[in-house]
Amino acid sequence: MSVTRVATRYAKSLLELAIDQKKLERVKTDVDGFVAALKSRDFYLMLKSPIIHADKKQSIMDVLFKGKFDDLTLSFLHILARKGREDLLPEMADEFIQQYKALKGITTVKVITATPVNEKFLAEVKAKLASSQVTREHIELIPEVNPDLIGGFVLEFDDKLYDASVQHQLETMRKQLINKQVA
Repeated sequence: MSVTRVATRYAKSLLELAIDQKKLERVKTDVDGFVAALKSRDFYLMLKSPIIHADKKQSIMDVLFKGKFDDLTLSFLHILARKGREDLLPEMADEFIQQYKALKGITTVKVITATPVNEKFLAEVKAKLASSQVTREHIELIPEVNPDLIGGFVLEFDDKLYDASVQHQLETMRKQLINKQVA
């Protein structure tokens, strides 16, 4: 079975358990904390390592998360470690967040611009997206800067791309000029 399918099933199980026990928001906070811990290269490599025994990984997770995470989340981490599935935790955490956002009607939109933008611009983008009916009920904007765009902006969400950048316009004009020269 593929890594994605297994991670999806575990994420769904955790989501359903959290809902049943009325701990969804707490578990989401824990998963966010776990994702933040994954940014440590050493922690990530430790989870993925086939050389480090599951018991050792479990005790490391206890040191890091016991008392900070809800018992449900910690028990879930222990179960995955006992089953030898701790290497799937990064993918499972990502999948849990995606399922949580789908459940709560949240669309994450990456707003890429050539220079940093102000809150007014982000509010306008959010309002346009909300009125367009192409996003879910709630919109989460993630601003990102890419100087290669030269100007304009790019929106990425739900496998969609809206490119209104100067770089894209220049590339389009270049292709048109090449096609006219060839024809």
